Amino acid sequence: MEYLEFELPIKELEEQLDKCMIIGEESDVDVTETCKQIEKKLLETRKEIYKNLTAWQRVQLSRHPNRPYTLDYINAICGDTFLELHGDRGVKDDKAMIGGLGKIKDQSFMFIGQQKGYNTKTRQYRNFGMANPEGYRKALRLMKSAEKFNIPVVCFIDTPGAYAGIEAEERGQGEAIARNILEMTRLKVPIIVVIIGEGASGGALGIGVGDKVLMLENTWYSVISPESCSSILWRSWEYKEVAAEALKLTATDMKKLKLIDEIVREPAGGAHSYRDKTFEIVKNKIESHFEDLKKLSPKELIKTRMEKYANMGVFNG
Repeated sequence: MEYLEFELPIKELEEQLDKCMIIGEESDVDVTETCKQIEKKLLETRKEIYKNLTAWQRVQLSRHPNRPYTLDYINAICGDTFLELHGDRGVKDDKAMIGGLGKIKDQSFMFIGQQKGYNTKTRQYRNFGMANPEGYRKALRLMKSAEKFNIPVVCFIDTPGAYAGIEAEERGQGEAIARNILEMTRLKVPIIVVIIGEGASGGALGIGVGDKVLMLENTWYSVISPESCSSILWRSWEYKEVAAEALKLTATDMKKLKLIDEIVREPAGGAHSYRDKTFEIVKNKIESHFEDLKKLSPKELIKTRMEKYANMGVFNG
């Protein structure tokens, strides 16, 4: 397990607990009471740290190397029922954008999401979770297939942004994202969006239009990353923490501004520490929201979805 700077007190207590348990196993000394005290202290410290996180600390947590990615959620939620589908039928198969069919109990879903890598090799293979235009066109193809067979769509957002290389622009990155936004507003099946990590700019919006948009507690959603914002405003990355606060990018800020529908609470310690528990929470949220959405007709779905987005940013002075 890797630890962020503000998590170091947790690391120290976990190391103490491990040493205590080893002493108990290797000697006749009864360390039960000592271990209990350390466990209690660990629990309190974890709660205290995660209760008072700054916006920048949440950004750091969203990028934690041990944080689960899209495929981790899909495999945990669907098990062996997941069938990945490939290609945009135009250019190629974008490895940064994955999608396919999977089941939760007896209900089929079309799962789509950005996928990051775990090490240098897989990060390059997945292009660091930054999709090209063909990735967004693949996502749209899968959504249209889901619509054809009346299958609900679940999108997992976790990207530092759409790929901004020359070749991506040549193949129409802006058009691909804009097309997805347009088509998602009028898709005739329920769409549930879950922000599981980074939600940056148009790269997130390309699969981010939903009837229900959920945001995990330690994630961020914004037009720009704190580092890029800092470099534009102050010509330096040094002010990234100030930028993170000013951008109002946390789940709490998003909910207050009515840009998302629900904050999904993570176990104290974050999704990276309690992966299985987080998978279960997200799975239950998808199921409960789908139960509500499936009662609506396609006409009602589209009308409600369009009204929801049309009302964003409306200000009554």
